[in-house]
Amino acid sequence: MISPRLRQFAALATGVLLATCLSLAAPASASTTATQTQTPLVVNARWGGHATFDRIVIDLQGYPPGTTVTPVAQLIYDGSGKPVPLAGKYFLEIRLNPAAAHNDAGESVYQGPKLQKVYLSKLKGIALTGDYEGYVTFGAAFDTLPYYRAYSLHSPERFVVDIAH
Repeated sequence: MISPRLRQFAALATGVLLATCLSLAAPASASTTATQTQTPLVVNARWGGHATFDRIVIDLQGYPPGTTVTPVAQLIYDGSGKPVPLAGKYFLEIRLNPAAAHNDAGESVYQGPKLQKVYLSKLKGIALTGDYEGYVTFGAAFDTLPYYRAYSLHSPERFVVDIAH
């Protein structure tokens, strides 16, 4: 028969061992958290035409940032407020946050087009319109009202906008 004193000692030793293991594990989880909190990088934008839709793909490094796709009356460059010279009657603004198209040294990591005419069924142009204070913004131009679906894909990380024909 085990004495009550031995049970108390075993419980105390188990608690100390568990607390020690948890404290040793904390730095590893903290470094994982630090890695996950680094700002995602926008490294490329590309597009393609398919039988029933055109597609815009924004390639990312890191976790997928929050993204909004909004119809706008015109495209403007963030910061300057100048109009983006893309021909079209309808426009979509794609905003990623938090995100950056530059590294910590301020050097661009974005390899895609800054301003590009496109000759697809629906998509007529795409532009990088901003990379400032945690926001990366793109604009897309269309001749007709775009009906679209936006979503994230993983491994590798990317954000996709499909525009129906």
